[in-house]
Amino acid sequence: MPEVDLPDERERGWDSVGRVAKSKEARRAGARLRTIALIGIDGSGKTTQARRLAAALTGAGLPATYHRNAGGRRFLGRVARRLGRPDPQRLLGRTGLLVAESVLRWLAIAAARLSRLLTGRVAVMDRYSACQYASIRAHGGHRWERLARLGYRVFPRPQVTFLLTVDPAEAYRRIERRGTDHESMRYLTAADRAYRTLPEHHTFVVVDASGPADEVSRRIRDHVDGWLGVARAAGLPQAPERDRVPERDRAPVRV
Repeated sequence: MPEVDLPDERERGWDSVGRVAKSKEARRAGARLRTIALIGIDGSGKTTQARRLAAALTGAGLPATYHRNAGGRRFLGRVARRLGRPDPQRLLGRTGLLVAESVLRWLAIAAARLSRLLTGRVAVMDRYSACQYASIRAHGGHRWERLARLGYRVFPRPQVTFLLTVDPAEAYRRIERRGTDHESMRYLTAADRAYRTLPEHHTFVVVDASGPADEVSRRIRDHVDGWLGVARAAGLPQAPERDRVPERDRAPVRV
């Protein structure tokens, strides 16, 4: 997997993390941090924030790699359109789509976990197993969720899982603006409901992703700083109170 460089325009807001993370305290904390996952409905900003987080951690002295654990919906969508079908479900059927998506995402996560094991770098996961469970629920394939969970149970739970939340209408507008794929409001609404009703929802760090990307990055940074336990020890200024993730929404972390 390619490493993510830190572009100049993304350094803003992460300078303080960079100064402290190169300390011995940060290196010790980083040794315990293995996997961070970002999940949420399409259009919530997962990819943007996952790339930023991997780049920031790397620039701060905690080598991290971005992993895109897609289920192949965008690729399958292009194939479907070339074959004259409006979407992947019309091409493969609901069951066929869920099977293909589950297998492709499983392989992507397996490759990411293997890369983390071999390199020792922090794995920043753009999508994880919860995304597949939510997709199955959103497509009305609840009876397949148990099978998916059996297959995905081999993957350890990330130390931190961020659930980026955004109103489905705003997510729809973002998807239409980028113009690379399409999702219906019906599916986005169902997916939003699916994430909120997952049994592991209480373990997620819920982040309001409806604002500007920089604001969302500050919210994520604040939680990661707290998890690493280095920001306050070094006397660094924290994110503004309005940008902090409420304590009740912070996930229990198992090291």
